[in-house]
Amino acid sequence: MYQLWIANKNYSSWSLRPWVLLRGLGIPFDEKLVPFVGGAGVNWDAFRAFSPTGKVPCLRDGDTVVWDSLAIAEYVAERHPGVWPADAQARAWARCAAAEMHSGFSALRNACTMNCGVRVRIDAPAEALRKDVARIDELWNEGLARFGGPFLAGKAFTAVDAFYAPVAFRIQSYGLQPGAAAMAYVQRLLDLPAMREWYAAALAEPWRDPEHEEEARRAGAVLQDLRAS
Repeated sequence: MYQLWIANKNYSSWSLRPWVLLRGLGIPFDEKLVPFVGGAGVNWDAFRAFSPTGKVPCLRDGDTVVWDSLAIAEYVAERHPGVWPADAQARAWARCAAAEMHSGFSALRNACTMNCGVRVRIDAPAEALRKDVARIDELWNEGLARFGGPFLAGKAFTAVDAFYAPVAFRIQSYGLQPGAAAMAYVQRLLDLPAMREWYAAALAEPWRDPEHEEEARRAGAVLQDLRAS
């Protein structure tokens, strides 16, 4: 059985992608969670025990180690149906959209670190953040219209949806406002059983990482913290 090594569910957007993909497609795996313990150097030392990059996520399949979220999706796609759309055009679009998320949207990442349990008001979003949100809105609307929904590349949840799952949590946490169709898609993602499971576990986690907490406070006014005390 696969072993999937991840970090805190409240913070780790990269961990969420392969986790929700595997869970959403019903692919069995053993979850191995190692929380952030404070400071990039300290985390690197802890994560090096299972990941050659000192980062999460990392998938282990016997002697095979796959240490990047997109590489994990492709590795699993070679062994299980449904990871990417069956239709060639939809599959090409989905891979492009997932790769765009994998390598881009730096303003969204930097301004709105994933923190599932808080609600933050951003009073004056920077222009770069507004552009990232507008591009996500454009991209999602294209996929939903072109392939008929309810997911980005058609009727089924696939890897491209998994790659945008952290964006759904960011939109919820920071009150970001893409258009109506995009917001309806966000709600569909949040309503997925796998996403509800992740979210509940994130709220229940006892750990607080100072760097991630400070990043959320820098984004704006923290209105609510829904996590367990």
